[in-house]
Formats: sequence, C-alpha cells, structure tokens
Amino acid sequence: YAPQYGGAKDPVNMAGMIAANHLRGDLPLARWEDLAESPALIVDVRSPDEFARGHVPGAVNLPLEELRARVAELPRDRECWLVCGVGQRAYYGLRALMQHGLDVKILPGGMRTYQTFRQA
Repeated sequence: YAPQYGGAKDPVNMAGMIAANHLRGDLPLARWEDLAESPALIVDVRSPDEFARGHVPGAVNLPLEELRARVAELPRDRECWLVCGVGQRAYYGLRALMQHGLDVKILPGGMRTYQTFRQA
C-alpha cells in the first residue's frame, strides 16, 4: 500500500493488499468456480436478516457476532468457506476461526461477487 499514490481504500491499493496477503498465505481464498464441487461447509457470517434476503444454497448462517461463542458447532474434519456481504466480515471470521485451528477460507468479494458469478 502506497499512500503517497492513493488513499488506503483506493481500489488499486485494496487489490494489491489482497493479492499480497494471498501470495504470502495470510489470506486463504476459496474459488467461486469450485463451489458446486466442494465438500466445504459454507458459513454465512452476515446477520439473520441479511441471510434471509438471499444466500448461497446450502449455506448455514452463523453471524460474526456469535462466531466465537458457537465455534464448537463447526466441523473440524471439513473445510469451512466463509462468506458475507463484500468480504470484510468474512475476513474477521477467518482470523477468529484460524485461531481455533479450523481449516477455513474466504469466498472473495462476498455475496456481491456471488450475484455477479451467478449471472455469468
């Protein structure tokens, strides 16, 4: 990230930060293309209201605010792929679940990307 060339939230800087995190292995990403074939559990960390307005088929709703208290409900023998609206809450959930030793990845871009992916 180079603040002298753009703001911290500039899309180019955000893309660079995400790419660097992924290349270093700090940010394990799942691929939307693999969704149908994957045995991973899709965990939607949005609020119940957001989940009710639309979600990935087969996903379970486990709001970010409840994640740490309900971590025992998640499988340890299966990957968990986290999704939210655009990715920020999924990232926070990823960090929390990694601390508990779970095998987790993020579906990048959240439901906004999913809607685009479904239309393609």
